Amino acid sequence: MLQAGLAAPALLSAAGRATMAQDRRRVIRSVPIGDLRALDPIWTTAYITRNHAYMVWDTLFALDAQNRPQPQMVGEYGTSGDGLTWTFRLREGLRWHDNAPVRAADCVASVRRWGQKDGMGRALMAVTDSIEVRDERTFELKLKRTVGFVLDALGKIDSNVPFMMPERLARTDANTAITEGIGSGPFRFKREEWIPGAKVVYERFEGYVPRPEPASQAAGGKVVKVDRVESLYTPDAATAANGLLTGELDLLETLSHDLVPMLERSRDVTVAPNDPLGYQLFMVINHLHPPFNDQRARKAVQTAVSQSDFMAAVVGRHTPSRECAAIFGCTAEEDNRFAALGWPARDLGKARTLLRESGYDGRPVVVMDPADNAILHPAALVAADTLKQIGVNVDLIAMDWSTLVQRRASKAPPDQGGWNIFVTNATLTGIANPLLNIFTRHCDDAWFGWPCHARVPELTSAWAFETDTAKRRQIRTELERFHVEYVSSIPLGQYRSVIAYRNALKGLIPGPALFYWNIEKT
Repeated sequence: MLQAGLAAPALLSAAGRATMAQDRRRVIRSVPIGDLRALDPIWTTAYITRNHAYMVWDTLFALDAQNRPQPQMVGEYGTSGDGLTWTFRLREGLRWHDNAPVRAADCVASVRRWGQKDGMGRALMAVTDSIEVRDERTFELKLKRTVGFVLDALGKIDSNVPFMMPERLARTDANTAITEGIGSGPFRFKREEWIPGAKVVYERFEGYVPRPEPASQAAGGKVVKVDRVESLYTPDAATAANGLLTGELDLLETLSHDLVPMLERSRDVTVAPNDPLGYQLFMVINHLHPPFNDQRARKAVQTAVSQSDFMAAVVGRHTPSRECAAIFGCTAEEDNRFAALGWPARDLGKARTLLRESGYDGRPVVVMDPADNAILHPAALVAADTLKQIGVNVDLIAMDWSTLVQRRASKAPPDQGGWNIFVTNATLTGIANPLLNIFTRHCDDAWFGWPCHARVPELTSAWAFETDTAKRRQIRTELERFHVEYVSSIPLGQYRSVIAYRNALKGLIPGPALFYWNIEKT
């Protein structure tokens, strides 16, 4: 495969290479984590859409390198003595890409829409008495009770990020995807040059006014130092690696671990982790349809899982990884917590018994395989093999990641366009607590897979409103144990994925997403 990829035709035409030679210091050409199909970062949690959104839209607050919320679009803010009233005033000079001024009304509508979809946003809206415009640049949030996560919610860095949109877009029903890309962020989306399945183009927004502070993760000054970013969807990993080695590409946002040694040997390329904390891999299980609407069938899969097999397939020996049973992730100071959380010992015989006891009748189990994703494709293959080992009739369906993102929303039976299992990942930053973690939502707030047990919303609410740190920790642990027992989803291990880029790029900002501001091309 590698030889074929290296022998593949060049990514750019002769005319394209000539253009690149003329403007090579002003254009970044990168390979994204997938094909961009959906533009709306509130409607979907897909990371490809989140990454797109960071180019185009901006946020009221953002997390710095220490994961502390800092004002971003907000210039001044304050709270009343009782903690119930929050006042936010926007910075001067903020403009949308159509040059209309950013108004408080835009932000109020955007917060309300985000608050209908995001778990932390819903929690905030549940305790919100009102959110109203006070003048063109000022709005006020009044709470029914004091909570300690207002700024954490408005500054969250992972899907769904509360990006601010023009009021006319933000008034779109939260369950209907917007199809426009008018933002106020540091880059302008060049919709006329967007070719789904091939290319997305962004240009520097001349009207953007960055903050004066140095860039720090998603916070600080978003100073754009190039004129244009071209995101070139290249599903063949070897072709993408070849493009990086020859200089036709500048950056790969994801890469197959098989190619890491070759890229590391190049004096012109850097291979390194970009996210300081890393990712957790998850198996998402559809709770609506047989066989996994039965807890015993889910328990059978959990009992058969070997996290070390998944980590070996996904990142190999070239990237740091570890096993971890906790659905909220394991910190560097913690062990893998399998025993503490009640994770069953791996036992294929017991797993087969549980599957039989669940009443499994041999029907095909649909496993969705994103064949164009260097991380999730090998994980899907391991998932399919694990299921086969315990007697499951596996229907492994290959598709691109963008198709999977669309299909996962279907609640139809698996043999009618639905699904049973897929594997995905999430940043540790994005799963660190019950309000952030999309995989721990149940019932009315449930993510794809749709688990539902009344105990989970009760414990989540108790955690959100508990102010005692020790009691919060106890509730969090109780939730983790419950998710392990109920098998809401299955953690498959933690890892730090790597990116690869030409050494001509300077100023890359570590974070859970790829941020293209602050990067210069020497």
